[in-house]
Amino acid sequence: MPLPAAIAEILRAGAVIPAHPLALDAKRRLDARRQRALSRYYLDAGAGGLAVGVHTTQFAIREAGLLEPVLRSAAETAASWVRRPVALIAGICGPTEAALEEARLAARLGYHAGLLSLAAMKGADTAGLIEHCAAIATEIPLVGFYLQPAVGGLPLGVDFWTRFAALDNVVAIKVAPFNRYRTLDVMRGVVEAGAEERVALYTGNDDHILLDLVTPVTVMRAGKPVTLRFRGGLLGHWSVWVRSAVALLERCHAAARAGAIAADLLALDSRITDCNSAFFDVAHDFRGCIAGCHEVLRRQGLLEGIWCLDPAEGLSPGQAAEIDRVCRQHADLADDSFVAANLARWLG
Repeated sequence: MPLPAAIAEILRAGAVIPAHPLALDAKRRLDARRQRALSRYYLDAGAGGLAVGVHTTQFAIREAGLLEPVLRSAAETAASWVRRPVALIAGICGPTEAALEEARLAARLGYHAGLLSLAAMKGADTAGLIEHCAAIATEIPLVGFYLQPAVGGLPLGVDFWTRFAALDNVVAIKVAPFNRYRTLDVMRGVVEAGAEERVALYTGNDDHILLDLVTPVTVMRAGKPVTLRFRGGLLGHWSVWVRSAVALLERCHAAARAGAIAADLLALDSRITDCNSAFFDVAHDFRGCIAGCHEVLRRQGLLEGIWCLDPAEGLSPGQAAEIDRVCRQHADLADDSFVAANLARWLG
C-alpha cells in the first residue's frame, strides 16, 4: 500500500507531528470529548500530522482495550475538522503477529503509516529485526523508531539502519535515542542504503530539538559527501505549545533555505531543552515524562487532570515546581493565548 502523494509531500517537506496524549477522566476512563479537543488543538495549531498510539499515548492502551477507539478518534477528527491532508501515523508494537494485527487495524482506520517500536523484540538479532520490519511493511508504510533505551528502546547499529532504510515501504524514521552517536548511526545507515531522498528524517530527540532541525549532517559515501537534514519533528515535547512549535519549524526551514542560522535562533535551543527537562522529568530519569506533558495541557484547560492508565504514574517530587519555573522563565515559548482563545470551540 503506497503512501498517498499528498502525505508523502507533507513528510518530505517537513512537519510538526505531535505525539498525541491520552485524555482520561478521574476514573481513568477515556474522556472522548477532551481526546477530540486535543486533536482539534493540534490541527488548528498547524500540525502536519498526528502520531497516535505511541509512547506519549501510553503503550498500555492496548491492554486497556483503548487502541482502536483512540486511533479512530484522531482519524475521524482529522477528517471532519480540517479540509487539508493530515499525515496520520499509528504506533505499532509487540511481537510480529501482534504488530501485524495493529498494522492492519491502523490501515483500516485510514492511517497512512505505522511508527514501529521494536521494544518487544529484545533478544532478536539484526536479521530477525529486519524480518519483523519487512513483514509489517507489507501491511502499511513504515516510520522507523529509534526509541531511547532509557524508556525501553533497543540499541540499534548502523547495519540495522542500513538494512531497514533499504526496505521499499519505509517512508520516514523518527530518530529518538537522545544520543549524538546513535543519531549519527541512523544517518549513516540511511546514506549507506542510498535512501536519503526517499526516507524523511524526523527528530524525536526532545533534548536537542532545535539544533537537530537546523544542523546539516554530512556523511561520506564512496568517498563523496552526502548531506542530509531532519525535515521535521515527531515529538512528545510537541504535544504541548504546538502553535509555537509550528512557528519554530517555519523559522528553521527559512534559515536552512537562506543558508544562515541567526544567533538568536540558535540560542533558543538551550531554552527549549530547559523546558523539556521539566516536562520530561529528566531529574528522575524520565519517570514523569507523560504526566509532565499532561500537566502543561491541564494548566491550559485542555485536560481535566494528569491521570495516566497506571495509577502509580504521575509527577515526580519537585517536578511541578520545575514546570512552574520554566513556564515563568520561558513564557514566550508557550501558546497559552492561542489555546485560551479557542478552547471552548475545541471542547464543543
